[in-house]
Amino acid sequence: MEVPFVDLGVQYKQIKSQVIRRFDKFCQQGNFILGEEVGKFEQEFADYCGTRFAVGLNSGTDALFLGLLSLGFGRDDEVIVPAFTFIATALAVSHTQAKPVFVDIDEDTYNIDVNQIKKAITRKTRAIIPVHLFGQPADMEAIIKIAVRYGLKVVEDAAQAHGAEYLSPQSIVHSPQKRKVGSIGDIGCFSFYPTKNLGGFGDGGMLVTSNERVYRQMRMLRDSGRASHYTHVIRGYNSRLDTLQAIILRQKLKYLDKWNRLRRRNAKIYTGLLKDNPYVICPHEAAYARHVYHVYALQVRKRDGLLAFLRKRGIAALVHYPKPVHLQKAYKDLGYKQGDFPVAESIARRIISLPMHPYLSRRQIEYVAGKILQFFI
Repeated sequence: MEVPFVDLGVQYKQIKSQVIRRFDKFCQQGNFILGEEVGKFEQEFADYCGTRFAVGLNSGTDALFLGLLSLGFGRDDEVIVPAFTFIATALAVSHTQAKPVFVDIDEDTYNIDVNQIKKAITRKTRAIIPVHLFGQPADMEAIIKIAVRYGLKVVEDAAQAHGAEYLSPQSIVHSPQKRKVGSIGDIGCFSFYPTKNLGGFGDGGMLVTSNERVYRQMRMLRDSGRASHYTHVIRGYNSRLDTLQAIILRQKLKYLDKWNRLRRRNAKIYTGLLKDNPYVICPHEAAYARHVYHVYALQVRKRDGLLAFLRKRGIAALVHYPKPVHLQKAYKDLGYKQGDFPVAESIARRIISLPMHPYLSRRQIEYVAGKILQFFI
């Protein structure tokens, strides 16, 4: 049996008729850049997240990068980042000429360890970037408390967590007590890379915020710094979301909650089949979280052997991420070394991502789980 890691074709069938109809109108109008569909999608996505504003961008990386710029960060500033994440989180900080300061992660959630954050704060620290990794919300209650105490901004990297929810046990975050990720910090940043829970037909991104000053700054930053067509008031960038992507994403947004429910169903089936195996640690959903399982990631022994075993049997398992960011050559100059963040390093050696998408069948899940159990006999 062949089990692909994702199956975007099935999702396309859900939206095909609407996309074709809107695509024809789009081609006739010719408003390929910042067309009306972009504005409509921005408003719909802001409403979905529970923020006042949203700004469509060309990637999740630029959402983070320009978002940091909009908050005024730059040279000599420090931004706290988890050591275990996709490198774009750190690159966005570096592109502003600020310095990423890495912190270890929690072994259960794979997100930033809130108990380690205070140790990383210096007089140069300006912000914390919690990453809602694999679709699991970070512990925002604790992070907001630290940020308030030290006067720091909170930039949510929600690139993998469209629709995930944080269930606040107290009132410090916001009211009501259930909030979608991206709406809790000062800004929230999303990626619409095709394989994401909400993915386009190419690269795309979004920044959400309820801060009107940030919103206005972001609209200029993404579009060559212009206040009007040929009036440029800041040195901006070319980071706009294409109208075509907005058309596709508007249609997919209608199905996002359904697709997330199906991902959670599939995760529950996986966990039910695998949780009793002593060689496997299934994903943990924190009490405060509604996980949306962008990735279903196990911790296992003999990870590389299992990966090869599964691939030979048609199962497209992957590894996210085999080397923590602090050990990447790109950040050699920061002086981090093996052993600095033991949990991140241990997870990176043991983690394996199983096929996960909304229309994964029970038969496919049982096949994958069965092969994992067979490997450990």
